[in-house]
Parts: sequence; C-alpha cells; structure tokens
Amino acid sequence: MSSNLVKGTAILTIGLFLSKALGLLYLIPLYAIVGEENIGLYQYAYIPYNIALAIAISGAPLAISKYVSKYNALGDYATGRKLLKSGMLVMAITGLVSFITLYLLAEPIANLVRADEEQIFSVDEIAGVIRWVSFALLAVPLMSIVRGFLQGNQKMEPTAVSQLVEQIVRIIVVLVGAFVVVNVLHESPRTAISFAVFAAFIGALAGLVVLYKYWKSYKPELDHLLANSPPASNISFKEMYTEVFAYILPFVLVGVINPLYQFVDMITFNEAMKSIGLAKVSDTYLGMLNLLTHKFVMIPVMVATGFSMALIPVITSYYAKNDQKGITRSLDQTFQIMLYLTIPMVIGLIVLSNEFYQFLYSKSVVGAEILASYAPVAILFGLYTVTAAILQGIDRHKWIIFTSLLGLFFKLALNIPLIKLFETNGAILATSIGYAIAVVMNIAIIAKTLHYRSEMVYRRLILIVILNVVMLIAVVFTLKGLTAISPADGKIQSFLYILICAVVGAAIYGYLSLKTGLAQKLFGDRLTRITKKLGF
Repeated sequence: MSSNLVKGTAILTIGLFLSKALGLLYLIPLYAIVGEENIGLYQYAYIPYNIALAIAISGAPLAISKYVSKYNALGDYATGRKLLKSGMLVMAITGLVSFITLYLLAEPIANLVRADEEQIFSVDEIAGVIRWVSFALLAVPLMSIVRGFLQGNQKMEPTAVSQLVEQIVRIIVVLVGAFVVVNVLHESPRTAISFAVFAAFIGALAGLVVLYKYWKSYKPELDHLLANSPPASNISFKEMYTEVFAYILPFVLVGVINPLYQFVDMITFNEAMKSIGLAKVSDTYLGMLNLLTHKFVMIPVMVATGFSMALIPVITSYYAKNDQKGITRSLDQTFQIMLYLTIPMVIGLIVLSNEFYQFLYSKSVVGAEILASYAPVAILFGLYTVTAAILQGIDRHKWIIFTSLLGLFFKLALNIPLIKLFETNGAILATSIGYAIAVVMNIAIIAKTLHYRSEMVYRRLILIVILNVVMLIAVVFTLKGLTAISPADGKIQSFLYILICAVVGAAIYGYLSLKTGLAQKLFGDRLTRITKKLGF
C-alpha cells in the first residue's frame, strides 16, 4: 500500500505540474491570435474564473480527502460514501447557485471595471466574457468532490489525469476556437475571447468524463470495502459538513488569495489610472500586469515550492514527535531550498525582461518594465505558499486566515493611492506590502509555535546572495556583449540571447554552489556522491 501511495502521490504531483505549465504556455499562441490590445479582455473573465477554480479545486478535494481518509482508517467506509452521495447534491446546488450569482453579477463587476469612456473595452464586452466563463461553475464543483473522495481512498491518478485532460481540452478549444473565429469566420478578436473563456466549461466537462471512467473502474473495489464496512457512524449531516468546512476554509484561502489580490487590481486599477489621466492605456497595462506578466512571474514560485513543499510532511511528522532538532533542520532546509531556487530565476527575469517579453509576446518597453518590476514579488509568493503550508501542517489554520486577510486588507487600502503615485508599479508595490505582512507574521507564528531559531538560514542567505551577485554580473556582461554585437530583433534572436545568458548564469551559479559546498548541503548525500566523482 505504501509503494502505491508514493506512486500515486508522484503521479498527482507530476500531473499538477504539467497542468500548471500548460496553463502558462497557451497564452503565447493566444496572444498571437488576438493581439495585445484584445488579450486584456481575457483577464477580466480569467480572474473571476480563477477565484472560482481555486475555491472549488484548492479546498474541497483536500478537505474531502482528509475527511474520507480519516474514517477509512477506522474501517468506516460507509461514512465516506455517505459524504459522497450527499456531497454530489450539495455541490450540484452550489455550482448552480455560483453560476447564477456570477452570471447576474457580471454587469455590476463590469461597471466597477469600466471607469471611463476612453477605456478600450465596453461594459457589455466585459460583462459578456464574465457570463461566458460562469458556465464552468456548473461542472467544477462536481469534479472537486469526486476527486476528493478518490484521493481519500488513496486513488491519486484520477485527479492528476482529469486535471491534465481538462487543461488540454480547454487549451485546444481556446486556441482552435480563437483561430477559427478570427482567421476563418473573420469575426472580431473580442468575439474569439468570449469563445475562449467558454472553453473552461468544455474542459470541465472533459474532466468529468475522465473521472466517471475512473469511477466505473474503481467501483467494484470500493463497493467491496463498503459491503464489509460497519454501518455509517451516527454523524448528522450538520456535523459532517461542519467538520468538512472547517477543513476547507484554510485550504481555500491559501489557494484563492493570489486571485483575490488580482481581483483588487481589477476593480481599482482603472479608476485610479483614470484619476491621473491614463484611462486610454489602463486596460492594456492591467492586462500586462494581471495576465501576461503574472503568469510567468509564477514560474519561479511553481518550481521552487515544488521542491520545498515536499519537506512539509516531514516537518509535520517531527512536530507530532516533538523532535526539536528535526523541526529546525527541516525548516532550515525548506527556506534555503526555496530561496536558492527562486532568487536566480527572479534575477533572470529582471535582467532579461526585454528579451523574455519579446520572445513570449512582442516587443514592448512597458511590458518588459512591468515584468522586471513584478519579478521580485515571486520571492514573496513563494515564501507565503511555504509558510502557509507549514502552518497548515501544524494545525494553525486560524492564523492562516488572519494573516492572509490582513495582508489583503493592506493591499486594498494602499492600492489606489500607490497606483496614483507610481501607476502600474504602485499596484505591484501594494501587492508586495500585503504579502510581506502576511509572510512576516507567518514566520513569527512558526518561530513561536515551533521554538524555531536559526542563524544558519541567515548565513546561508548571505552566501546565496553573494553567489547570485556574481552570477548577475556575469549575465549582465554577457547580455551587454550580445546586444553590442546585435540588439535583439525578433523572437528567435531573443530566445537565443535568453538561452546563452541562462547557460552562462546556470553554469556559474552551479559551479560556485558546488565549489562552496552549498548545493551538497541543501540537496543531500546523493548529490555529494556525484560531485565527489566530478572532483568537487
């Protein structure tokens, strides 16, 4: 069973990673089809959809999985099945209510977004894409409970495969549909955006089909366990859902907090830009911030937290055993790995912002500047994700809610005045302040609860910064040399410069990490054995 669990967890992790990676990459061809001006319309639907998706997928599967596995461990398979049956009805009603709510709120939200007649998009266009994306809410909640139930029975593969299929089908429909609308039917790119956001519903249906097929294959095994189970525990539906929702809220909040920050930008940015006479460009700038650059700022977060999050269960185990040395060692390693991986990628995005933006989308001074300003926030995104996960592991759920909402409050309070002062950079600064407050408080709570004090992280952080400064100097001189020969002109040349600078940076950072022994200390004995063979 344990080997199957490890295999299932690995499949789930790989599936989630591939799904997120695809969710990043499809923007490049979509941008090419609809253009810079029209892609901004997509984010007005994308953000409400992302909030709904985070609520449905980030919270429910994990919470339901935890509930089902708890009772399965007691040999009570009937209670989990009871939750599934009632939950399908609850989620169907929830999905319908959510769909109707978002559909009816589309116009009020659009009116909040549309601050001036000089803006590119009309209220009808913004409301239209929100209405089209709202259909996905009919299917997503149903998927979340089935995924959670199967995960609670140690069936990880259905979640990974269904998410991957959902994403692939959605992307195919988005890209093929947008291409046909623009290039075959010769309709407006904004019509193509409306079709593209509706693809979320089609992708969700594909995910449901995959889950249904898995359910059919697992049903004999699950029915056998149910037949040999004692009757369901004498738990009322009220008690059942009280417990489930107690699990859900912290998970949901961690998953939805980033889209909520984006939603604050969505409803305040245009009004603030109007007040300083920049209404004409506010839709375009907001699209660059909340969609085009945000997607790629999340890449360092996704890679770094993927490594460091694997250590969270270990920390939870040490906490349960009250092993202080184990806790300190694991926390040290978690923070160091996250920073070791995130900082150089952030530096790469800053230094090569012009080349990245030109390669991914098109040449844009403003877009590149936004990417360079936004990239450092990835470090705070990563620290928030890791510290929130640690708090979840040690059952400090109320503190997660408090610190997350406090950070969001500061974002909301500071956003408009900072945008008026610094335009797009003001929104980025407000996000940084909100996340920094949440991260500092999370770390303080972790330090107090786990009696965590470590000078090693500070010493290693200084070493990581020194190595990154050396790498930065090398990459900057490499880029200056390349642009002196020939400035990047076109996607191929931009990609070539990115590749050359990335190889130089990785080689220097890797060499110095190995030579100082930092990499071996962070990644363990296996790397040490390999490096000894290489002479380090």
